[in-house]
Amino acid sequence: MAARSSSALRKSSTAKSSAKSKPAAKPKAKAAPKAMKLPEWNLADLYPSIDAPEIARDLDKLDADCVAFETSYKGRIAEEVAKPSGGEWLAGAVKSYEAIDDLAGRLVSYAGLIHAGDTVDPAISKFYGDVSERITAASLHLLFFTLELNRVDDAVIERAMQTPSLGHYRPWLEDIRKDKPYQLEDRVEQLFHEKSISGYAAWNRQFDQTISGLRFKVGGKELAIEPTLNLLQDRSPDKRKAAAQALAKTFKANERTFALVTNTLAKDKEISDRWRGFEDVADSRHLANRVEREVVDALVASVRAAYPRISHRYYALKASWFKKKKLAHWDRNAPLPFAATGSIAWGDAKSTILKAYGDFSPEMATIARRFFDDRWIDAPVRPGKAPGAFSHPTTPSAHPYVLMNYQGKPRDVMTLAHELGHGVHQVLAAKQGALMAPTPLTLAETASVFGEMLTFKRLLAETKNVKQRQALLAGKVEDMINTVVRQIAFYSFERAIHTERRNGELTAQRIGEIWLSVQGESLGPAIEIKPGYETFWMYIPHFIHSPFYVYAYAFGDCLVNSLYAVYENASAGFAERYLEMLAAGGTKHYSELLLQPFGLDAKDPTFWDGGLSVIESLIAELEAMG
Repeated sequence: MAARSSSALRKSSTAKSSAKSKPAAKPKAKAAPKAMKLPEWNLADLYPSIDAPEIARDLDKLDADCVAFETSYKGRIAEEVAKPSGGEWLAGAVKSYEAIDDLAGRLVSYAGLIHAGDTVDPAISKFYGDVSERITAASLHLLFFTLELNRVDDAVIERAMQTPSLGHYRPWLEDIRKDKPYQLEDRVEQLFHEKSISGYAAWNRQFDQTISGLRFKVGGKELAIEPTLNLLQDRSPDKRKAAAQALAKTFKANERTFALVTNTLAKDKEISDRWRGFEDVADSRHLANRVEREVVDALVASVRAAYPRISHRYYALKASWFKKKKLAHWDRNAPLPFAATGSIAWGDAKSTILKAYGDFSPEMATIARRFFDDRWIDAPVRPGKAPGAFSHPTTPSAHPYVLMNYQGKPRDVMTLAHELGHGVHQVLAAKQGALMAPTPLTLAETASVFGEMLTFKRLLAETKNVKQRQALLAGKVEDMINTVVRQIAFYSFERAIHTERRNGELTAQRIGEIWLSVQGESLGPAIEIKPGYETFWMYIPHFIHSPFYVYAYAFGDCLVNSLYAVYENASAGFAERYLEMLAAGGTKHYSELLLQPFGLDAKDPTFWDGGLSVIESLIAELEAMG
């Protein structure tokens, strides 16, 4: 998952991605040393330490720059832009704003990354909170800028953009103006912004610290959440069952906390949506993603209609491989009986991914290699470290960082390929600058899923053993189900929670009932949902950090299926067009980036069915293998 910030001054968070919980295609597993040497990131490229004098210096500079910006430009925009020289004047203002955004992005990224590396250390937590508060306070002086810009008449802005220096920022200006119908009076916007630090941002921290501090007793050992979740992919049925029961027991003991966080954040969002005039519970996410509601609705409808043809069908097939009619929910991601055993060494994972990337594009592999060579990856599991995985773009004057919890499982290899896809995308888009590099989620997940597909296809081509090929195909199907079916079920769950929350608080029991309903629909009759599973909504970070983010995974996966089909049938030049698409960052709408270069139209009602048919064809191939 990409940890995206459309502007460091408007939204900053380090989003986590344990929600996919995905098994994956695999390199041939090898026995690994007991203690695998894994890389830890070098955050000194941002700042040397939390008490480095450079941080205090940059925070002071940020304060001064924000005040100076307000003094120079507040109350003048409409008048100055209307002048003949208005384009040049506004271009200078936007450049100053962008420079401030880049500095703020560096500060907030460092604070977020070091906090993700250890969410329970009191000194780090205080540092993270203090930096967040300073940035929020400083950026209050900038709120006027986009609000005033959106009050300028369209014709006046259009005339000003004919000046080349301002025309460069046309994508950002047009993007900003899409928010115009939903912006509020200046002092209300200021209140919303300032109270965010004690509102939803505080509840996000509460979730992070709570989930990282939980311990789960499995086989006499007290484990953190990441290694406990990892046991759900263990070869031992007893360990999978014990892990699931331990998760359920600890979640149950903490259900009041998680229910409170969920209810509070849903209410917070409802208040904001109501004031801004959003009609549907997910409309603010669609706006942020720059995607039309009807496109998302069509995606959701297509996936839900395909549940019987995809997830229900596959899990029945998987149960037969285990010689059962049904699998317990803790066996959903169990390793297949004929899959290779052992751990996958970090070096093998690295080599596999770089070769797959290199076969597609040497430039893509060169960029990905820098993450390894320059220590842009933090891979070990540590107490207090954030669960899951993400790639954080930081800011264009620096570079992205990848966090993951590598444990040598097949899914970890694909998670690494996924996050490096994000990382390559973020590096390529950085040239667009702090305001236009960020990519809407409709495209942000495309590069990551495409990276996984490249890795999978390379492994499949190299695998000659029939049983290993069967395991590889099954792993990819499970990955796709977790990326498409599971995420749309998550989206349905969120819609139900946010809709029902409008009528009052939901008890933990009621949230669990909704969870079981959507999971039962998506998993089908071959998965037996045992007692305790009703609590498993509690650990999904997307519900907390980025409401309705999850459909972007399904969007990206179905899109990549179609995009990869174009690649397989394309003449020379596809890789160059693909990298150009990534390098565009947020300067073009997803439809513009896909239709002309690749002939793909997500507004076509049949588009999503084409992507889903790829999953169906893989299941059919597995059924034919017996």
